[in-house]
Amino acid sequence: MAVARTRSVALVGVTGRTVEVEADVGNGLAGIHLIGLPDTALSEARERVRSAMVNSHYPWPDARITVSLFPASLPKRGSQFDLAIAIAILGAAGVVPAERIVEPFFLGELGLDGRLRPVRGVLPSVLGAAEHGDVTVVIPSANAAEAALVPDVKVVPVADLRQLVEWLRRGEEPPEALAQDLLDPIPSTAPPAVDLSDVVGQPVARRALEICAAGGHNLWMLGPPGTGKTLLAERLPTLLPDLELDHALEVTAIHSVAGVLPPNSPMVNRPPFVSPHHTASAAAIVGGGSTVVRPGAVSLAHRGVLFMDEAPEFPRHVLDSLRQPLESGRVTVSRSAGSVTFPARFMLVLAANPCPCAQPQDNTDTCQCTPVVRRRYLGRLSGPLLDRIDMKVTVARSSRRELMADRQFVESSKTVAQRVLVARERAAKRLSSTPWRTNAEIPSTALHAEYRPSDEAMKPVTACLDSGALSARGLDRVLRLAWTLADLAGKDRPDHDETATALALWLGVDT
Repeated sequence: MAVARTRSVALVGVTGRTVEVEADVGNGLAGIHLIGLPDTALSEARERVRSAMVNSHYPWPDARITVSLFPASLPKRGSQFDLAIAIAILGAAGVVPAERIVEPFFLGELGLDGRLRPVRGVLPSVLGAAEHGDVTVVIPSANAAEAALVPDVKVVPVADLRQLVEWLRRGEEPPEALAQDLLDPIPSTAPPAVDLSDVVGQPVARRALEICAAGGHNLWMLGPPGTGKTLLAERLPTLLPDLELDHALEVTAIHSVAGVLPPNSPMVNRPPFVSPHHTASAAAIVGGGSTVVRPGAVSLAHRGVLFMDEAPEFPRHVLDSLRQPLESGRVTVSRSAGSVTFPARFMLVLAANPCPCAQPQDNTDTCQCTPVVRRRYLGRLSGPLLDRIDMKVTVARSSRRELMADRQFVESSKTVAQRVLVARERAAKRLSSTPWRTNAEIPSTALHAEYRPSDEAMKPVTACLDSGALSARGLDRVLRLAWTLADLAGKDRPDHDETATALALWLGVDT
């Protein structure tokens, strides 16, 4: 009878925390006792582990088994600890050499027949294990491609418990079929199913999308139904460049924790597009859960686009919950068991009809909404929320000539995306010595110090400040927008034209 120790990883939000799994097989009433703040799913591991060991033809110790998960103060949730618990018990029982299981990390859920089933959050778990240096991580075969995205980690995928135990007994290096440290991640290169050329007319809205993509700005589109607001928003991701490696790992980790990572695409290398329904709750938008806190839509849209169609139909408290992540780029979900912080830096696109009936207002026989009804309807979008929107664009109905125009003369997403890429490269070069990548990320202090336009360029802005039409937060939004317009125009700094245009876009005046 002895004590054996191994390691696993617990997830706190999208951060992996090392957990030591100790098993003691000693004298006492036969049974297994699990300690260390386990949740219900983890407590049930006792039955899964026992059945998996017996059905894999390994003896179950007829003794008192105590399994401790350290640190004991850290809540442990989920079934990813099954494999580590089984290996620790086998080590304490002398089935596998105890010295062979001390250093590796073990992740995976066990089936009753001993098979290893895939689990959520493998990428952030392996990233957490990688903080200890050159380590070995044993994971289910179905999670191999996801785990292989982490460099300098030896990934050992196994199909079942018996395969793993036999390898541990032999004391050899993993066979070539199991060595995943040379496995290259396969990016998703599927062409987009939509294109900006699908939208005819709407030159102002199309230009607004280009500016959004170039600087990472937020957009509000107001107009009657059928004018192309949804089509425009859905095509915004086609204008964005591929995610850089560190951003792609961030996004992939979030999607892995949420359990929405496509099985045939281990890495998310394209900016995500999330469009929740207007009946979504606040927990679905910002994240939450009664036992396990899951990322919400704002985090799933991290480094991408969050599109809220029919925005006034969302509950007002749900819309106002976006205000904090729009400023900080992260969201903190607090529950009685603790707080979890998720990254949430996204581009917000709102679309709204001018009134509840959504009928053309130029025909009084069609729209019967009074000015009070229209004002109350759009009033669901609070002033503090709209203050955080960089551009406000009115989308009008297209003329017959625009609708019948030949689509081959409309710019494609590829053409516009090339201009966006050039503008982003200019911004990245200017911000190379800072932690920011786009103009929308520049904080207020730096915006008014290193990146303040000339006094001549600031004249339109100062006039609005003096009249009270522009708030301090709105001033920051206008300046960031002016820098993006300068990048698209190929200028070193924004001048009078860029600041005036940025101001008009923020105010919602046609330019």
